[in-house]
Amino acid sequence: MNVKKIAIVASVLSIVGGTLVSCTNTSPNDSTTNSVNTYTATNTATQEREVKLRSVGVTVGDLGNPFFVLMGQGAEKEAKKIGGSDVRVTVVSSGYDLNQQFNQIENFVAANTDVIILNAADSRGIQPAVEKARRAGTVVIAVDTAVDAEVDATVTTNNLQAGEVACQYIADRLKGKGSVVIVNGPPVNSVIQRVDGCQKVLSKYPDIKILSKDQNAEGSRDGGLRVMSDLLTTFPKIDAVFAINDPSGVGVDLAASQAKRKEFFIVGVDGAPEAIEAIASQDSLYAATATQNPRGMTQTAVQVGNDILHGKKPKSPTILIPVKLITRDNVSTFQGW
Repeated sequence: MNVKKIAIVASVLSIVGGTLVSCTNTSPNDSTTNSVNTYTATNTATQEREVKLRSVGVTVGDLGNPFFVLMGQGAEKEAKKIGGSDVRVTVVSSGYDLNQQFNQIENFVAANTDVIILNAADSRGIQPAVEKARRAGTVVIAVDTAVDAEVDATVTTNNLQAGEVACQYIADRLKGKGSVVIVNGPPVNSVIQRVDGCQKVLSKYPDIKILSKDQNAEGSRDGGLRVMSDLLTTFPKIDAVFAINDPSGVGVDLAASQAKRKEFFIVGVDGAPEAIEAIASQDSLYAATATQNPRGMTQTAVQVGNDILHGKKPKSPTILIPVKLITRDNVSTFQGW
């Protein structure tokens, strides 16, 4: 065989090899609704790859929110536990800006990041960025909220359950009768599911009226203050408020204090320290919160991503973490984040 033929054969083998590598990260999107508490991986037919976790990129909604700070810490701790101190972990905030998150994912891909941990700014809009990352061979794990795209796995709180337990508490405390406000949030699946769970419960009580459910407080304290200030002007009497997360719920509490309104109580989601402190106080309107585990979510996500790098897929592409309702009755025993 002459030199020219050898070069042609080598080129063909290179193309075939590259094609095989580019197909290794495909897996179905989340399709199960069963709640599980632990993560289990299974070996695929592919031989476990001789690879090492070198880099993890984390993009979250808002690093001004302690919840997302802890998610970043959880990812970094687990990545270094798996791959050692040399593992590069980059944590960035999208500010719930879709274009910014697009750029962040592109930067992760350009830096040859092994695993991207994605807390989507927009569950549907982020799809092209996810697809591009996975075509490049990057493992993408959605956390905290599912996305409308094919990711390698999704690790999230059981957000439907969070809305259900929070609003069952509201219905029980109101004895099935009263006026409720839902302080909504960004258009991501986790928020949508919490609101769906809440409405599912409240729909069983014909004497409970939902006064408002579409106001986006952007998941922030300032947003909760802004939205609730307007709602307090609109509605002279409110019996209960369901806030989609604790920062917006704390903003609701502040709005009530400024307006000198005390006729309602507040239930949120997260288990954030400031909400726990408010629940423990006898003077606060904050009554309960459905807890999440921000560190646990990203630690599990890194475990899943590392296993996928080694050719092991999770038994289920969706890992749901159950919630627990914290009220004044059990707040003293809550360990916190």
